[in-house]
Amino acid sequence: MKNSIGTSVILTLAGESHGSEICAVLDGLAPGIPVDEAFLAAQLARRRPAGVTDTARREADAYRIVSGVREGHTTGAPLCILIPNADVRSADYEALQELARPSHADWAASAKYGGFEDRSGGGHFSGRITVGIVAAGAIALSALKAKGIAIGTHILRCAGVEDRPFAALPADIETLAGAAFPVLDEAAATEMTQAIAAARAEGDSVGGVLQTAVCGFPAGVGEPWFGSVEGILSNALFSLGGVKGVEFGDGFAIAGMKGSEANDAFGLKDGRVVTLSNHSGGVNGGISNGMPILFNTAVKPTPSISKPQQSVNLRTGEIQTLEIKGRHDPAIVRRICPVVDALVAIVLCDLLALRFGTDYLKP
Repeated sequence: MKNSIGTSVILTLAGESHGSEICAVLDGLAPGIPVDEAFLAAQLARRRPAGVTDTARREADAYRIVSGVREGHTTGAPLCILIPNADVRSADYEALQELARPSHADWAASAKYGGFEDRSGGGHFSGRITVGIVAAGAIALSALKAKGIAIGTHILRCAGVEDRPFAALPADIETLAGAAFPVLDEAAATEMTQAIAAARAEGDSVGGVLQTAVCGFPAGVGEPWFGSVEGILSNALFSLGGVKGVEFGDGFAIAGMKGSEANDAFGLKDGRVVTLSNHSGGVNGGISNGMPILFNTAVKPTPSISKPQQSVNLRTGEIQTLEIKGRHDPAIVRRICPVVDALVAIVLCDLLALRFGTDYLKP
């Protein structure tokens, strides 16, 4: 398994959904970066289940920082965070041990690991592992904020309901920081919640599209061709099991425009080069251009549903019908927003360290 991402600032994940603990190691951080544990706990709370749109599994996420921090600051050594799994019900999955759940990693993992993988609750492929990303990402988010860089993600579309896109940046990002449901239009929150609850009542699930903005990121970061900002971010985003599409700026819609419509003309603002529009999403030639980095992420419906589905018994090779019991989210779009913020923050810290050196993130 490849469980690490990054070149200079590196995140490594370990653990299983029903294992004893989730582990996140953040290596390569400069010494002296403040570690705000209240903010870390608040980010974990954003990811935590909280109502009819989420799983009934309730984890306190009582994390422990066991290395890399001294007197509230990073030491420069690997920073290790452990988050225990307490609300575990492996018995819910005993009947599914030999059945490949549709759109889960069960069959693919079995083909790769020969049946030795932990399947309870999805094992190492479970969304539970993202708690480690959020914990480590909280430290990266704080480091970026100190440099004037802000990141925010909201649900742009879910179950036929639309939120308004980003318009006033960075004010919209500040609005999301205090939102219980990550949308910019409160009416959209009510409609999306109702639609998700309706899917749950039917034993089904829904997906959605997220929109992320990064403000304050400097121009000139990233590499052409195989080290592009879009490529590095997309690689990270596609590591999240529910993500099935990423588009930057106007994305696929730009293919239907004329050049005169799609081009971002240049201008000056306070002596700084800016673009008068942002169809390219803040990136040209794979390198940041100083404008907000904007991208959309497509999130699939949660594959665990209660409706009968056809599957294959991996031991006997027989076709069987399965009905998934236990606890699962009817939609992950709300809970994945802080995961995206955290993962993007870690990637951007790595890109900045590669461009300006590891000490760039020191206060």
